[in-house]
Amino acid sequence: MWRVRPAKLDDLQQILDLTNAQSGRLSSTLPNTQAALTKKLEQSQASFANKTDTPRRLLFVLEDTDTGQLAGTAGIDTRAGNGQPFYNYRRDYLIHASHELNVSRRVEVLYPSHALTDLTLLCAFTLKPDLRNTPAFELLSRARMMFIASHREWFTNRTVVEIQGIQHEGGQVPFWDSLGRHFFNMDFETADQHSGQLSKTFIAELMPPNPIYVTLLSEAAQEALGEPHPLTRPNYDLLQREGFLPGCYVDIFDGGPVLEARTDTLKTVVTSQPKTLHGSEGLDGETCLISAGEGQDFRCLLTSVSETLADDVKVPVSTWRALDRSAGDRVRISPL
Repeated sequence: MWRVRPAKLDDLQQILDLTNAQSGRLSSTLPNTQAALTKKLEQSQASFANKTDTPRRLLFVLEDTDTGQLAGTAGIDTRAGNGQPFYNYRRDYLIHASHELNVSRRVEVLYPSHALTDLTLLCAFTLKPDLRNTPAFELLSRARMMFIASHREWFTNRTVVEIQGIQHEGGQVPFWDSLGRHFFNMDFETADQHSGQLSKTFIAELMPPNPIYVTLLSEAAQEALGEPHPLTRPNYDLLQREGFLPGCYVDIFDGGPVLEARTDTLKTVVTSQPKTLHGSEGLDGETCLISAGEGQDFRCLLTSVSETLADDVKVPVSTWRALDRSAGDRVRISPL
C-alpha cells in the first residue's frame, strides 16, 4: 500500500537517492547534498510540528508501507520565497506605432517580477518513472491539497506552482541559453541549484532590471516560452484538473509555465469531506483519497470506502493501520 506522510530525518539517504536518480530527467528544488538536505528535513519537521517562526516549508514522501521504500517527494512552501523575493518573468505586451509610417506592432516583453512572493507554493515533486501512470501519482500530488484542506489556516488565499520548462536530452535549455546564460555566466543546472538552495538575491543582482523583448530571443527560446517539459505533462494536466491555470508568469530560468489558483476553489479542497471512522469493510467500496492526523501525524492514502447513512465511513482494516487511527477518529475523504 502506498502512503504519503511527512518526511523525517531517517529518510535522508532514500531522498538523496531519489534526487540523484532524477538528475538528467527533471531538475528538483530539493538539495542534492547530505548537509543541505539534512537542514531541509530539519526545517520540514519543525514546520510540521509548528515549532518555527519562519514560513513553513513542508516536505512529504510517498512510502510503500510493506517495504518502507520511498518512491517520491512533494512539498509545500506556505510562503513563496520564504522571506525573500520570489522571482518570475511576467509576460506582457507593448505597442510600437508610427503615425507617419502608418505602422503598429504588438511586441511581447518579459518584466522581472516578484509579485507572487508570499503566496502558497507547491514544489519539490519527484516520482519514480515507473509510477507516473499509476494511482500513486495522483495520491502524491493531491495529498498536498488534502493537507491544505485540513490545515487551511496555514496557507494563503492563492496557490501557485512552477512547472519545469523545455530542456533537451543533451542538456540544452533553450530559454536559459538564449537569455539567462548571458548574465549569469553559469550553466542552467548550477543556476537552478543556487535558486533552490541558496539566497535568491543573486537573481536581482545579475538579471537586467529592464523589460526583455521576446523577439530578440532565439526562435527555440520563443517556442519554449510557457511550455512544460514533456515529462511534466501528466502533473501539468492533473494540476489543471485540480483547478490551476497558467497565468502571465513564467519561470525565470527555463521559461516554464507558472500555474495559479484560488486555494478555496481547488477541487480536492472543495470536494473533500470530514468523516468519522466506523467499522471495517471488504474491498468493494469506491476508491477514494483518505487522510487523517494533524501536522507531523498526517497520513494520506488510497482506499476502498463505504459510507453509511450517518456521517461515518467504513474502510479496510489495512487502512486503519496505515492511518494509525481507530473507531470514532475523524478522517477526510475525497473521490478520485
